[in-house]
Amino acid sequence: MSFDIPTTQKAWRVIRQGKPAKALSFQSDVQVPKQLGPGEVLVKVQAAALNPVGYKLMASVPNFIARRPLTPEYDLSGVVVDANGTNFSNGDEVFGMISVAHQFKTQQGTLCQYTRLPATGLVLRPQNVTPIQACGIPLAGETALQALVNVGKLEAGQTVFINGGSSSVGIFAIHIAKALGARVIASASGKNEAFVKDHGADEFIDYTTTPLHQYLTENPPSPKFHLIFDAAGLVDPSLYKHSEAYLAPGGTYISTGPTPSFTWGGPRGLSNLLSTFREVMTPTWLWGTRRSWKLVSLVHSQEDLKRLREMLAEGKLKPAVDSVYGFEDALSAYERLQTSRARGKVVVKVEEGVN
Repeated sequence: MSFDIPTTQKAWRVIRQGKPAKALSFQSDVQVPKQLGPGEVLVKVQAAALNPVGYKLMASVPNFIARRPLTPEYDLSGVVVDANGTNFSNGDEVFGMISVAHQFKTQQGTLCQYTRLPATGLVLRPQNVTPIQACGIPLAGETALQALVNVGKLEAGQTVFINGGSSSVGIFAIHIAKALGARVIASASGKNEAFVKDHGADEFIDYTTTPLHQYLTENPPSPKFHLIFDAAGLVDPSLYKHSEAYLAPGGTYISTGPTPSFTWGGPRGLSNLLSTFREVMTPTWLWGTRRSWKLVSLVHSQEDLKRLREMLAEGKLKPAVDSVYGFEDALSAYERLQTSRARGKVVVKVEEGVN
């Protein structure tokens, strides 16, 4: 199968450092990649999902490091239009991700009509999920999988507490933990209780009524949690500091890192971050917290993505799409994402007619 590939395309481009409204430009004369490296493929993008790391890097990384202009974002679903001798074939329907390192090296991203990326960043899309649903799975799904399995070593019969259960990473973490045979207790704001339980949480805690560390200290689980996964990326150290009351000996506290809304300029945020660092680094013989604290840092793995694909095909992983925006309306999509109220993925539909 061969495709008629144009020489230029429409694409969003990051042209300067700043917030999306300042940094992004929608252009209609961007060159379509024609020179593919060994192991790379060319994909016609159907849909792209936004991630907080996208706008965080826009605002924080200087131009000379990011080598702007470049195309933003990392998650996509689409169709292979030049398989370039890889294990894929032209016409394959795929989903996957571009790494930050690849983006900085090649200026490629996913908010465009055509993009080139390593074939190892892709897997075939199962037919029981649509391009809109599939495009938001790779980055958040792999983060959740690596946190629970690679870092936390979660096993069947154990209990995990997931803070930020309505976030995209938190939702995937609930599904993955349940697929592993674990019991899941999740937290979010009260208005999201039904949503979180619909995605599989066995119990729910509303963090807006009582501080989580206080609630869990006064109502410790029995048995205690084997694992705490902070998918919300708390900067406040209280949940970790008091974790001996509700996290079992030998248990692990895993964090995704500071929240997307965190800024170095906020004195309270900086104070909490320093307090967290102090709690994590203080040894137990100096009255430090006697529980392990670990940070999950996503390293893309095609094997992990294949595992997520299998869970999707088996119905064990349920995509959650918060909202869908048209290609030229990507700035509104970023506005939605920046509210930190999205329940699941915010998606930009690049190709008209896909669902």
